[in-house]
This record gives sequence, structure tokens and C-alpha cells, in this order.
Amino acid sequence: MTPEMVVDIARRALEMVLMMAAPMLLVALFVGLFISVFQAATQIQEQTLTFIPKIVAVFVTLLFAAPWMMQKLIAFTKGIYGILPSLGGG
Repeated sequence: MTPEMVVDIARRALEMVLMMAAPMLLVALFVGLFISVFQAATQIQEQTLTFIPKIVAVFVTLLFAAPWMMQKLIAFTKGIYGILPSLGGG
């Protein structure tokens, strides 16, 4: 196995991690921004107000994104298993 192959596999794995995390992180970002604007407009400065809406939004996003995420992860795993014979064992 060449160093280029290792770097390519690591790059694809990092891309997959970012792709899997992006939907939840973006939803948490926008919900947090909306709540911050709401708190600034109403002058309600309760720190715990942000946690429950963010958690609920992230779980709902995960619920809707799970089939897509599983499809992408299965395709990635099949791709890794597909190149295992060409990597050469020891």
C-alpha cells in the first residue's frame, strides 16, 4: 500500500465524517442563531432556553437524514471493502 493510497482513504473518510455531521451542525447553528435573535429582541437572557430546541431540532434532523446517511455510509463501506484486495496484505 502506497502513502498516496493511505492519504486518499483518509481524505475520503474525513469527507464522509463532515458530510454526516453537516446536517445536524447546520440545523443547530440556525436554531441557535434564531434563539439568540429571539433572546435579544425579548431581552430574555435564560441560558437554558437554547438547549431543548437545539436538541429537538438535531434529533428531528437526524430522523429525517438517517436514510440518506445510511445509504452514504453503506456505499463508503462497500467501496473500502472493494479496494481491500488491491491494498496487499503485508
